[in-house]
Amino acid sequence: MPDRLGRGGDEGSVSAEMALIAPLLLTLLVFAVGAGRLVSARLDVADAAHQAARAASLARTPASATAAAEQAARGALDGTGLACPKLAVTADTAAFHPGGQVSVTLACTASLADLTALPWAGDHTVTETFTAPLETYRTTSEPK
Repeated sequence: MPDRLGRGGDEGSVSAEMALIAPLLLTLLVFAVGAGRLVSARLDVADAAHQAARAASLARTPASATAAAEQAARGALDGTGLACPKLAVTADTAAFHPGGQVSVTLACTASLADLTALPWAGDHTVTETFTAPLETYRTTSEPK
């Protein structure tokens, strides 16, 4: 129906605008979900690296520190729900002596294959390192 100035109405323009903007909104939503999952994976791996380094720093020997780091990392990641089929745990025990330090590096390959609309869909490796100090007054051998 024409208005007082003789122009036609805007009936149906909202539907046309939504049809044009809906793909953009959907793409932004998928992008936000993908970015959120990558950030969440990085935080989970960083927390697991922290727990693994702390567990390694409490061990008495370099060999037991490596085993403790791997066990702590796997336990920490199991509790997060992060699917990490390819997990590499590396404990640097070169400075494993009283007053030294131990560094643990975790490399987790997380999958974003279910987000196929994103340019980065597929496997992504998230790597985090944490260093924990060793106590100055401690023994570095197993008790007998």
